[in-house]
Amino acid sequence: MILAALPGIPLVFPGDDLAVLILEGVERAGLVLQDGDLLVVTQKVVSKAEGRLVNLVEVDPSPEAIRLGEETNKDPRLVEVILNESRQVLRTREGVIIVEHRLGFVCANAGVDHSNVQDEGGQQGEWVAMLPQNPDASAQRLRERLQDATGAKIGVMIIDSHGRAWRLGTVGIAIGVAGFPALLDLRGRPDLFGDPLRSTQVGLADEVAASASILMGQADEGLPVIHIRGLPYAMREGTLREILRPRELDLFR
Repeated sequence: MILAALPGIPLVFPGDDLAVLILEGVERAGLVLQDGDLLVVTQKVVSKAEGRLVNLVEVDPSPEAIRLGEETNKDPRLVEVILNESRQVLRTREGVIIVEHRLGFVCANAGVDHSNVQDEGGQQGEWVAMLPQNPDASAQRLRERLQDATGAKIGVMIIDSHGRAWRLGTVGIAIGVAGFPALLDLRGRPDLFGDPLRSTQVGLADEVAASASILMGQADEGLPVIHIRGLPYAMREGTLREILRPRELDLFR
């Protein structure tokens, strides 16, 4: 399996055609998309292209946001954005609000982020980015555009960096999936000694997201799209919902 960062992807602003930018990056890399290829795209550029930005100057915090802001030492305007993106606040401590995001997964600060965000004029300030409104749909739109342009049957994933309940450090995880198996069910397959696996389900999308995240980096690398070839599993239609643990099976909520 070969992973390669597409070079020369420029800064993305609201309204930019992300599919065109990706195709230009593919050409600069000297690649020709083939059936079975996967493109992994960082959430931030998708959110920017889709205009999922908000200027905190324009946010009027609610009493609940003011209360949580005092409790967590966070800007209450930012807290208001976090609350608007959340179904439920689960845990808080100074600097962090753990929520169930409206998309169904648990994460810190609802994925609302200030890093690497500028306004339409290229100015930094009090702008923050939210996650795409529907990352699965965003991935599917990109997939269709890229397939129409190249004729190759590919998969597209949108990923973000999240923390984990039991370990320090962030890792890349999938938040949007199209044309790719998010969950790989190996139950019933034999192990080395012929015994059938009874409970093994592999979070394939998250494993691939973590590998792509290594190349993307977390700071000023400027490598938001990763091309992957040689995946050892068959492609199929996929969705983020495959890997979201149902609330009734979640022992930590």
